[in-house]
This record gives sequence, structure tokens and C-alpha cells, in this order.
Amino acid sequence: MRLEVIVASVRPERFAPVVAAWYLRTVRERSEFDTGVLDLLDTPLPMDLTETPAVRAYRERLASADAFVAITSEYNHGYPASLKTALDTAKREWRGKPIAFVSYGGLSGGLRAVEQLRQVVGEIHMVSVRETVSFHQAKRRFDATGTPTDGAALDAVERQLRQLAWWGRHLRAARAADPYPG
Repeated sequence: MRLEVIVASVRPERFAPVVAAWYLRTVRERSEFDTGVLDLLDTPLPMDLTETPAVRAYRERLASADAFVAITSEYNHGYPASLKTALDTAKREWRGKPIAFVSYGGLSGGLRAVEQLRQVVGEIHMVSVRETVSFHQAKRRFDATGTPTDGAALDAVERQLRQLAWWGRHLRAARAADPYPG
């Protein structure tokens, strides 16, 4: 099953690479996923949503995926503008596919951003996986090797990946048997 992990933060000195590296190590240990990374820092998507060769390549990559994970920070009680652009740049490529969230931030651990994202992904006909991995006061939740010290997050990632695999398999089969009517 093709999984694309979207790294949302594009800020200088972002903490996203620490969270993403751990998550990718974890998911790549699982045989059911063939995992790619779409780091929005390296994905040139125009904010005005115009069509470019990079946008066409991005959409093709989304179309070939069976499932997604968004690794997102929380800025001012919301998710990064780069992620909104990434979601709005495509349309049919998202439909009938599951998405899970890994969030990080201060006291809320990015959960306010995730709740906003659930509304957006529902509107573009995606299925939001219930289990979320979140890191409250994220910089204090990883050791010097980039390994989380938060037992709740370690438990959550296992549940999340089982749910994502289930949704990914079943929605892929459903799309093959009866294309999504979006």
C-alpha cells in the first residue's frame, strides 16, 4: 500500500524533521506500507494554485497513493498555510482515501490544528483516521537521538498505523470495485 507522509512545516529552524524522522523509522518497519515523503519545504506549490509542472507532478504522486499522514505543527491555534495550499492544490486525487495526523506543539500538542484539519479533509472527501499521535511541548518529548520519551505517543502510533492500514486496504478495494462518485 502506497503511503505518502506530508511534512507540513516550512519555517526556518522547524522541529518537523525530528518528528518526521522518528515517524518514518516507525512506519518503515511495517511491511504493509511503501512509504514516501512529501516535505512541503521541498515541494514548490504556488499559493495562487496555478498549474505548473511541479503541481502536475505533485498531483500524480497523490493520485498513486493509497493513504496519507500529515505531520503538522500548530501555529496560532491552527495548521500551517503550506498544508492548506497542499490540500487545495489537488482535488480528485484526495477523494476516498484515508489520512492520519501526527501533531506537535506547545501545550495543545497541535491538537487544535488537527481538529481544523479534520473539517478540511472531510470537505475534500477524505477519511480522517481517528487515532492521532500528538506531542505536547514537543521539544521536551524527544531524547538526543530523536526518539520519543512519551509512552502515550508510542502507544498511539501503533494504533494509528493499524487503523490507517485497515482504512487504506478497504478504501483501495472499494475504489477499485466502484470508483468514488465525487
